[in-house]
Amino acid sequence: MRVATWNVNSIRLRLQQLLAYLRDVQPDVLCLQEIKCTDEAFPRLEIEDAGYNAAVHGQKGWNGVAILSKRPVEVSRGLPGDESDVHARYIEATVPDDAGQVVRVASIYLPNGNPPNTDKYTYKLDWMDRLIAHASALLALEEPLVIAGDYNVIPGPIDVYDPANWGGDALYLPTTRERFRTLLNLGFVDSLRAVTDAPGLYTFWDYQAGAWQRNKGLRIDHLLLSPRAADRLQTVAIDKNMRENDKPSDHVPIRVDLN
Repeated sequence: MRVATWNVNSIRLRLQQLLAYLRDVQPDVLCLQEIKCTDEAFPRLEIEDAGYNAAVHGQKGWNGVAILSKRPVEVSRGLPGDESDVHARYIEATVPDDAGQVVRVASIYLPNGNPPNTDKYTYKLDWMDRLIAHASALLALEEPLVIAGDYNVIPGPIDVYDPANWGGDALYLPTTRERFRTLLNLGFVDSLRAVTDAPGLYTFWDYQAGAWQRNKGLRIDHLLLSPRAADRLQTVAIDKNMRENDKPSDHVPIRVDLN
């Protein structure tokens, strides 16, 4: 079972890139972030013509997450814990695998949190606390679980081109990374680091200052696996070539294969 995640940074701008990815890579499940459109504006017909069901939690102009699946899914929308939070940042679905067993997949767009000395960072930490609580509850179900998406978290020095330049950024502050470790310590596995400790493996390059050309990147897109999903992990791949497209997203997909 192939599960991928991609911050598409506007599905309407990158629909043709998305359709090509679905055709060429054939993920069984693709988690999307920053679709930047309402549910009604989502290109559902094009996605269905490509052979995928689409579960969408959209928002006009910004945010927005979706799960595309070759098989029918059962869906819930929104991260529990704060009914006043109207940001479209979390969608969760159960998907049958080839053996008919349930795999639970969540697509998340974790808040950026910058500038750190504002309510934006407080919101980020609160959101992470809610994610930790919900993830803990999901683990109790003892299902294969993949929480995939744009975490806006740089886990460690190996995951950023120049750690010294990022010390004061909300993506890399000690408190942010501590929350991420708390999530891992529940029992989740960072899929990429389960297979390699190599440096220079990034999923995001800024549009400015030749970041892509100079490989000044960040690893902020992650697929975290529950123990039952981690037991099935075969391979992890970053589809770096997507950054070479005309008018690309500043993120590239990352994917796992589970047996």
